[in-house]
Amino acid sequence: MEDVQRAVDEHAALFNASVTAGEWSVFVATFAPDAVMRFVNVPVGPYEGRAAIAAAYASRPPDDTMTIVDIEAVEDDSARVRFSWDHGGDGTMALRWRDGEVADLTIAFD
Repeated sequence: MEDVQRAVDEHAALFNASVTAGEWSVFVATFAPDAVMRFVNVPVGPYEGRAAIAAAYASRPPDDTMTIVDIEAVEDDSARVRFSWDHGGDGTMALRWRDGEVADLTIAFD
């Protein structure tokens, strides 16, 4: 992936738009069909596959938007991201893309 910063910004913008609209299909469509989404220290998931990720967002939609604090490109196709929830609290994401789609997402809350 050529521009990890842009990819992270687009991911966060789509996430925030989905929280605001309460509609997750556009955001979930950015995940690869076989993507995996994991949470650290949260008793949910992992979710394997776009359909499982879509079902997770439909059944337990997040209710807070995020602001990106720091982006560290790890490889051409992956990044570690620090973020803040707009209503308070912080977290990190590890993202990896494949062919322009999110292939792996690990989320941890501080």
